Amino acid sequence: MKLRDLVAEFGLTVKTGAGHLDNEVTGGYVSDLLSDVLAHAEDGNLWVTLHIHHNIVAVAAHTSLAGIVLIQGRVPDQDTIAKAEEEGIPIMVSDLSAFELVGRLYKAGIRGAEAL
Repeated sequence: MKLRDLVAEFGLTVKTGAGHLDNEVTGGYVSDLLSDVLAHAEDGNLWVTLHIHHNIVAVAAHTSLAGIVLIQGRVPDQDTIAKAEEEGIPIMVSDLSAFELVGRLYKAGIRGAEAL
């Protein structure tokens, strides 16, 4: 599934990376601990988080994530927006809670990594 499909299906607001919405989503990862995402997210994952700090962009770029979804209507700060545009990282916003959004993503076929 492509990011643009998720934007349409879930009514996500695109804040950055509108030119990269053809990124293929290979799975999902939800965490608010940056080191956890660095250690366990996989290439092409969609990251669901509440963080709005510009460090999320570095994490997403380093792990080759498809994009980031911010929950609960959180809006990235200007530093984050600028960095994400520079790196080509799509950031989208959902008004839903992490629990609700992840449940809907799962129902739409987005799966996380299998537990080890």
